[in-house]
Amino acid sequence: MKITFYGHASLGIEVGGKHILVDPYISANPQAAHIDIAALKADYILLTHAHGDHILDVEAIAKRTNAVIVSNAEIAGYYAQKGFQSHPMNHGGSWNFDFGKVKYVNAIHSSSFPDGINGGNPGGFVIEGEHKNIYIAGDTALTMDMKLIPMRTQLDLAIFPIGDNFTMDVDDAIIAADFVACDKILGIHYDTFGYIKINHEEAIKKFFDKGKDLMLLEIGTAIEL
Repeated sequence: MKITFYGHASLGIEVGGKHILVDPYISANPQAAHIDIAALKADYILLTHAHGDHILDVEAIAKRTNAVIVSNAEIAGYYAQKGFQSHPMNHGGSWNFDFGKVKYVNAIHSSSFPDGINGGNPGGFVIEGEHKNIYIAGDTALTMDMKLIPMRTQLDLAIFPIGDNFTMDVDDAIIAADFVACDKILGIHYDTFGYIKINHEEAIKKFFDKGKDLMLLEIGTAIEL
């Protein structure tokens, strides 16, 4: 399983011979100006919620790639009405795709499209594929529901927002790592806007002091599990 960071909360995942994009907000992010969305491969696009900084490039990419948009029922239905392929999910439900198993789990946040249409309830994803398991928390506060995840799935990586103001901060993300029983963390949703700027060295040290590994990837770089 290969995971590429495209800035903000945008990720590319290669698993089971398929290409997955998560929350593609790339073309309007100056920090990701070197990423060409026309060159990105996508068999599936996973969306945690409907905010503009998570769905900006969905239609452009899905139109070109014919990717299947996977999200909650409201978001999937929104795109289905526009003629895109979609797969609706809801909290607690899972589905075996051709690349692996995906479960839609709880997140505490808000969710509406930029045009004001209801985006349903936000969520996160637990993905199991190629004998590796990851948890993409989405935009969320720290929540006790995270403790449910290791009851079903032993994680190899947890992907957490750490920018504060709109989501968890670094200290809450450390607690979240304990809740999901995973010490290998990929940080997202930081530095893009003034509200979510973080001190990288301080964040990494806080995780290290708790016996955990926080990765803050350069945009366009990848890790392999």
